[in-house]
Amino acid sequence: MKKVRIGILGCNYMGKMHADCYSNIEGVDVVAVADINEETVRKVAESCGAKAFTDAKELIDTVELDAIDICLPTFLHTEYAVKAMDKVPYVFIEKPVALNMEQCNTLLEKQKATGAEVQVGQVIRFWDEYAFLKKVVDSGEYGKVVNASFKRISPSPNWSSKGWIKNSKLSGGAIVDLHIHDVDFMLYLFGTPKTKNFIKNTIGEHNSYVTTICNYEDFCVSVEATWYLPPSYPFNMYYRVVFEKAVVEYDRGKLTVYDDNGAFCPSLEKSSETLKGFKGGNVSEQGGYINELKYFTDRIRLKEKVERATLSSAVNSLEFILDLIKEN
Repeated sequence: MKKVRIGILGCNYMGKMHADCYSNIEGVDVVAVADINEETVRKVAESCGAKAFTDAKELIDTVELDAIDICLPTFLHTEYAVKAMDKVPYVFIEKPVALNMEQCNTLLEKQKATGAEVQVGQVIRFWDEYAFLKKVVDSGEYGKVVNASFKRISPSPNWSSKGWIKNSKLSGGAIVDLHIHDVDFMLYLFGTPKTKNFIKNTIGEHNSYVTTICNYEDFCVSVEATWYLPPSYPFNMYYRVVFEKAVVEYDRGKLTVYDDNGAFCPSLEKSSETLKGFKGGNVSEQGGYINELKYFTDRIRLKEKVERATLSSAVNSLEFILDLIKEN
């Protein structure tokens, strides 16, 4: 079987994560990686047997690839995604897809012109415990949703090259980079709400805690996020959804269903535990990353369209976030 040939642009935290994921997916070969930091790109290249470049454009122009995976800082996404769509039929762009609607429109226009299939790294759509929630919401097995709460709580992010992620002009800040995870999943689960309200609490110059309250026809959803807690505070991704017949909660890596018969932990077919070769990160398992990239590479192998975490859905989620900022 011919291997799927991948090129990765950006080899810091997320680029390394993706390289490790691809190394754990059968039939996939990372053949080239690029990063402006020579030591960083050398280490990632050695870990997966790839050719190293310090110029991402040179990689795009000179290497035969089936797909390009863009893990560059957010402010560079559009420039290199446009180049990638001109070169290969499949492109992966880390989240957030872009910083503004002008960039989004550029990406959408390029996709239309080239016919490229684009997936965006809204990873919790592929996280096993969140996929379980999607399934029970869609099936209605616990009745209608009564109330829902999503949280993403993080210490200050110190992993970015030259600290670009803490510069809101380059990353969009916590609301665009972090809050978009759960906002995207809310929209994926429930669609567009009837009303929305955004609250931002600021401590000092940068420290912020953001909350979005959304009203649907019969229930309310709250979405909270911060990434400026002390370094000693543990990262946590959390949800609690109250149904008519049960409560489903995910907290500190544990999924629990509470109903009239008691509490139980649903059995999930976990795609993976800790990745072979993975070091660092703020989650105990990397199954969600494996799931999304396996889905992506399966589309390449089967020559199928990307239908989950599409470019258009990522644009819609970013537009929702930008409207919150504009309206408040």
